[in-house]
Amino acid sequence: MIQRTKRVAAVHDLSGFGRSSMTTAVAVLAAMGHQPCPAPTAVFSTHTGIPGWQMTDLTGGLDAFFGHWQAIGLAFDGIYTGFLGSAEQTQIVRRMLETFRTPDNLIIVDPVMGDNGRRYTTCTPELCDGMRALVRLADVITPNLTEAALLLGEDETALPSDEAAIASWARRLRRMGVRQVVITGLARGDALGILTSSDSGEALIVHPRAGGYFCGTGDLFASVLTGALLHGEVLDAAARRAGEFVALCVERTAPLKTPAMHGVCFERELYRLADAFARE
Repeated sequence: MIQRTKRVAAVHDLSGFGRSSMTTAVAVLAAMGHQPCPAPTAVFSTHTGIPGWQMTDLTGGLDAFFGHWQAIGLAFDGIYTGFLGSAEQTQIVRRMLETFRTPDNLIIVDPVMGDNGRRYTTCTPELCDGMRALVRLADVITPNLTEAALLLGEDETALPSDEAAIASWARRLRRMGVRQVVITGLARGDALGILTSSDSGEALIVHPRAGGYFCGTGDLFASVLTGALLHGEVLDAAARRAGEFVALCVERTAPLKTPAMHGVCFERELYRLADAFARE
């Protein structure tokens, strides 16, 4: 039987170069059979890891943008948010979530604020407060360990490494009102771990390190996770699928000598996601 295409509001910045944010989200969600509806919060020439980037801030038009969606009666099966550049944007997106959330749709928040023990330059105390308010409206959040620390008010430069402490952090995040938590980017020797937390408990999913560090892998992971959850996969299965796909893309990218700032070459692997969820 032909399945109805699910509609996903993708609220991200758009980077013209660098395989990140909305470029990744739209490609992945479409390959997985969903209809992505982009809502750009800003347009960047490249992602902010590439020096000299240029940016057009779209904050001033977001309320009208979402207002038009409401006026024409759009409804969404999923709402997926990523990088937000200011506290004002978190407030606008919070209002958007309150407007468009239903008992049946899925809200995924990737609270992009920092990585590797360092907060991004855009991550002010006010933005942290705004992101905390935003995640309270989410069904699923996908912080890395640095972002989990920022959400919890912990020292992001002194991150835990043992599974029990990280699981405790995940449970604290869930007490903020989030149903399901996925903490990404956990170093495990020659492997990388993902810790999931839900009513079923905690689980650590480990994948071998397939190559070096590449920008944008967090966006790729969260996008595949979102697509899989919208197909009805349970959290652990969706997280495992997303982690395996990122690891494969890194493995295929490493021999190409692609600069880390250019991101992973995921384009030729999208067929795998399309095949996995093909419908007759």
